[in-house]
Order: sequence, then C-alpha cells, then structure tokens
Amino acid sequence: MGAQLRVYKRRIKSVTATKKITRAMEMIAASRIVKAQRRVAASEPYATELTRAVTAVAQGSNTEHSLTTEVERPTRAAVLLITSDRGLAGGYNSNAIKAADQLTARLTGEGKEVVNFIVGSKGVSYYGFRDRAIQESWTGFTDSPTYADAKAVAAPLIEAVQAETAQGGVDELHIVYTEFVSMMTQTPVQNRMLPLSLGKSEESAEAVEGAPKKGQEILPLFDFEPSAEEVLDALLPRYVESRIYNALLQAAASKHAATRRAMKSATDNAEDLIKSLTRLANAARQADITQEISEIVGGASALADASAGSDR
Repeated sequence: MGAQLRVYKRRIKSVTATKKITRAMEMIAASRIVKAQRRVAASEPYATELTRAVTAVAQGSNTEHSLTTEVERPTRAAVLLITSDRGLAGGYNSNAIKAADQLTARLTGEGKEVVNFIVGSKGVSYYGFRDRAIQESWTGFTDSPTYADAKAVAAPLIEAVQAETAQGGVDELHIVYTEFVSMMTQTPVQNRMLPLSLGKSEESAEAVEGAPKKGQEILPLFDFEPSAEEVLDALLPRYVESRIYNALLQAAASKHAATRRAMKSATDNAEDLIKSLTRLANAARQADITQEISEIVGGASALADASAGSDR
C-alpha cells in the first residue's frame, strides 16, 4: 500500500504543475483577447469605407478592371487560408482547415484549379504532411499581426490576380479565416475578395464581404482624375491589404479566445483529477494505517498469548 500512495502523490504533484501552466496560459490568452478585440474594432471602419470607395468607383465607371470584372469562364482560383503558428487552441485550426477543404472541393467541382496560399505553421504542416502544393506561405506573426505582415501576404496575391492565367495568374481570390463573434463563438468563414460582385443581385452582393446590399444606399457620382482605371489600380492593393489585415486580426482574436477556452477546460480537468487522486491517496493512506493497527494488535495478542503460555 505504501508504494501505491507514493504513486498517487507523484501523480498529484505532476497534475498540479500542469494545472499551473494551463492557468498561466489561460490568463495570458485572456489578456491578449482584449488587445486583439480593440485592434479588430479599429480596423473595421477603414476596411468598410475602403470597400465602399472601391464600390463607388467601380459603379461610377464602365472601366473593366480585375478588381470588379468577372472572367466569363474562370479556370484558376487562389485560396488564402489563415491558421495559427501554435496549437493548444482546441478546434480552432482544424475548423479553419476543414472550411478551406470544403471551399477547395467546391471550386474543384466547378472546374477551377485551386492555388493554395497559407498563413500559419499549422496550416503549412497540415498541407505539407499530405503533399498538397503550396504556392506561398507565411509564418511567425499570427498571434499579433501588423499591417506590414498583411502587405507581405497581399503582394503575391495581387500579382497573381493581375497576371494572366497562362502565366500563373488567377481569376478569383478567396480567403478562409476564423471570424471573432464573441468570447465563446468563433466561426470559420469563406469570402471571395476578388472580383467584387457589384449591383447584380442581393445574393451576389451579400456573398462578398463588405459589399453594400442592393438598394441599401445611393452612391454619389464622381469625376475621376486622371482616370477611373488608374484610381482602381491605386485602390486594388489597399483594398486587398485592408481585407487581409482585418482577417488576420479576426483570426488572432479567435485564436486567443479558443486558447483561453481550451486552457480553462484543461485547468478544470486538472482540478477534477487532483480531487480524484487525493481521494484515492487518502483511501490508500487510511488502508495503510488500518493495516498497521491490525499488525500492532495482532502482534500484541501474540505476545500476550506467548506470555500466558510461559506462566503456565
């Protein structure tokens, strides 16, 4: 019994140390969520107004541009998947990857070749393990992305959109990331960033993130200098960068919330396990004490019997 008690004590000590780690990680994630939420809120107005400006320019001119003009028969589509560099976040990464797989299957079913761009070590590892082709990947900044990171991600995507498909370009640009809804809810979303669907139908407008619904507002008329095409050329990188930056911030906030929830669950499980092990250790110690008392009583009885026999 003594050996069993030592085993329980070692396990309690080990689980207690793990509980301290998970508690610390929970507190760190909770502090990061607040900062991430503020950054998401700060980026939203800029991204929304920029999308509105692009919509106004596109609807106010007849210029055909890669930002707004859909290819009649698209053959290649780029998919940007945003995951995290670290784990311990529950189903955060697996849910985003699952959404990307669903989007890839749909695009492939439509006869389009999918070109993969990955943000985050987890997504890169997942695709690499399955020998899936990755056009380009970025890691090391998913916990706290900056606008410079968004520009670095956007640069090859913009080049792919502007290039001809025969030269490695793409006809569409899609993004998959996890949207931060609340502390308890983070939802993987699939959005088509390019080309924008403008004024065709309510469904097409709603399908593009940030695009105004049909009939929602009347955009003002503009005169463009030097030309609408050059204005769209200037707005294209800003639009893509702002949308990717907002998605990176949303994903970072979602990851921290998922980590906090996962670490809280791990801490609660550790507490339950410690209580269970403590009960087992107490039972083992009580059994040891009972056995010792029984041995003492048995020894005393044996001595008493031996003493009585000698007296006779």
